[in-house]
Amino acid sequence: MVASVTDETDVEGMRSAGLAAASVLEMIGNHVTPGVTTDHLDALCHKFITEDLACIPAPLNYGGGGGQMPFPKSICTSVNHVVCHGIPSANKKLKAGDVVNIDITVIKDDYHGDTSKMFFVGAPTVLAKRLVQVTQECLYKGIKAVKAGAHLGDIGYAIQRHAESQRFSVVREFCGHGIGKVFHDAPQVLHYGRKGSGIVLEEGMTFTIEPMINAGKRHIKILPDQWTAVTKDHKMSAQWEHTLMVTATGCEIFTWRQEEGTRP
Repeated sequence: MVASVTDETDVEGMRSAGLAAASVLEMIGNHVTPGVTTDHLDALCHKFITEDLACIPAPLNYGGGGGQMPFPKSICTSVNHVVCHGIPSANKKLKAGDVVNIDITVIKDDYHGDTSKMFFVGAPTVLAKRLVQVTQECLYKGIKAVKAGAHLGDIGYAIQRHAESQRFSVVREFCGHGIGKVFHDAPQVLHYGRKGSGIVLEEGMTFTIEPMINAGKRHIKILPDQWTAVTKDHKMSAQWEHTLMVTATGCEIFTWRQEEGTRP
């Protein structure tokens, strides 16, 4: 089954969860500074999610089985050449010039809100600033391709075309996903593809778009912790993510932040 809302209760639940997830990213920004550990960022987010928002951090103890350990933290912190699923650590201190993706998923009243944002630690390099900007543009171009009657492949086509026009590459091993009362559901939302391919989007479908764009080649590898994905060439990677719902004329973005201005 493809993730979708069935009534106004579902819509309000997704709105509430999305707003909560977005508020975590708004809260944590001032704490992303040189010298802070990613474990400290995780602790701050965990406290905010559980105490201030009365929500559940979805990543904590997620997964496992088949020899893989469950994810041990409440957020993902992916620094520099880490593509996604970086595990917060007391040994990982951020330094000036780093870029970090903070990925938040909360569960509020059984509904999931999933979103991520790139942060600069101190002043960014020219390359970092450009990669982060282009990746956010890729997210917005993917979002603009969403409306009832469009095809799933239209999203990936828009993202891939923009990323590669800027001489960056699109990670293919990870994708967006259906979301609702289930964290990861159908459909898989690829960030590359052909226009007019894939399933037809219908009103009420709910999913994430979360392009991972590399400064170098697209190839990645998984570290021995079984979670952390890094670029094989150790070049920088960036990611942005929103949770949305398909509408007749476009989409409603549940995780939009005020700092983003006018919605695409």
